Amino acid sequence: MTTARTLSWKKALCVGLAAAMLTTFALLFGCATAPHALEFTPVPETSRPHRVFAVGHGWHVGLVLPVAPLAAHHPALATRFKHTSHLEIGWGDKGFYQAQEITSGLTMRAMFYSTGAVMHVVAVPLSANLAFDYFPASNVVEVCLSDHELRALNEFVQRSFLRDAHANAIPMKPGIYGDSQFYEGEGRYHFLNTCNKWVAKGLASAGFSIDPTFTLTSASVLDHLKASGRAVRTMEAGVMVPPLAGGGVCK
Repeated sequence: MTTARTLSWKKALCVGLAAAMLTTFALLFGCATAPHALEFTPVPETSRPHRVFAVGHGWHVGLVLPVAPLAAHHPALATRFKHTSHLEIGWGDKGFYQAQEITSGLTMRAMFYSTGAVMHVVAVPLSANLAFDYFPASNVVEVCLSDHELRALNEFVQRSFLRDAHANAIPMKPGIYGDSQFYEGEGRYHFLNTCNKWVAKGLASAGFSIDPTFTLTSASVLDHLKASGRAVRTMEAGVMVPPLAGGGVCK
């Protein structure tokens, strides 16, 4: 005889098994997919002079980085973005990211059977406040990196571009805002390997103590940075927040 208690026990068992399977899948597959986070080896350093920004665009986070170190390893970027000091870079699904109109079909394809990945690169003009000025209505966190940390982050970003036979980034169509360009990307997007997980992998590669496994939302990325001890300034929905550390200056 089936009782309410039996049904409750069976339901709990099914939920537990589903959760265990999802966790196992995330650990074995979510973190193992390209682009891969790099192993970070700390070195003694006394300063963190480099300004790096995480910009929240609703569900998606992009990274704003100095252009010179990236362009040195990407001649195509150096040629394409000659007159800017910083680049905003994001990674995402090839179909969804480039679409003019977002549909439920595109979303399902991106989550479960993506055809590939792209990099979105945007010129951020030089100004006193950089990303805060260029994205005035966004959630933005500014962090400071050392020479070694910035090199590690740049290495991760460089490896996220798919290269041609001459090791050049492969341009696609123009980007979706500002002076921007899409490029072919490494890896494949899915519901456990998202644009925000890509940012988390980059931060882990630069020595942040963030676990990319379940870092799937933009809020989880930005909240981690705010609590990291390296954030110096933040902006929430276009409103600047008092400096968090170092008087709001990287040094």
